[in-house]
Amino acid sequence: MALWLVSVPAFAEPSLPLGHYPLPETGNIVGETYTVNVEDEEDTLLDIAHAHGVGYEEIRRANPDISLWVPGKGTQVQIPAQHILPDVERKGVVINIAELRLYYYPEVQEGETPRVETYPIGIGRDGFDTPLGITKTTMRLENPAWYPPESVRQEAAERGDPPPNVVPPGPDNPLGQHAILLDIPGYLIHGTNQPDGIGMRASRGCIRMHPDDIKAVFEQIPNGTQVNIIDEPV
Repeated sequence: MALWLVSVPAFAEPSLPLGHYPLPETGNIVGETYTVNVEDEEDTLLDIAHAHGVGYEEIRRANPDISLWVPGKGTQVQIPAQHILPDVERKGVVINIAELRLYYYPEVQEGETPRVETYPIGIGRDGFDTPLGITKTTMRLENPAWYPPESVRQEAAERGDPPPNVVPPGPDNPLGQHAILLDIPGYLIHGTNQPDGIGMRASRGCIRMHPDDIKAVFEQIPNGTQVNIIDEPV
């Protein structure tokens, strides 16, 4: 993993992992924008985005004049790591599709500081909108099999490349290694075997997370957790 020279946010708490913040006592802002200098000629802008917990659209909007694939050694890259917490109840999982970002508010023990964890996500592309509303998690699956839906099978058949009835766990499985089922038939929060798509509208409606990110929350989010899917542009 490449190293970058980082301008660290002045109020960052080193004890908290990347993307984890104590809830503000007032207001709704967490995190801070900062810059890094690219130290490895081989790194892409997507590599830098993943290392700092932001997605494709976020890193592109923050750095419109920098090459996606060859930012170049010594280039200064802005990391848009400041977030406005959605204006909804801070409970369970909140997914803001307008922001392509997931917020998780874990339950804390008495005396612990309430906090939020936030992660970039991929969502449904045009024609496959991620549904809005309040639902809940129902089941967690490790190394899930993927059963291609009828829409996928039809598109593949038109290309002359029909998929198998089931895709077993492994590198070809688009669900990745972890999946959290929602109480909306056919919709999941899951990993991916194409992490460069995180931060894009590229799925068929499901919520994709980077494999590292969903692994971090998989054991934390119990069955029955509230999931509020909103469209709140800022």
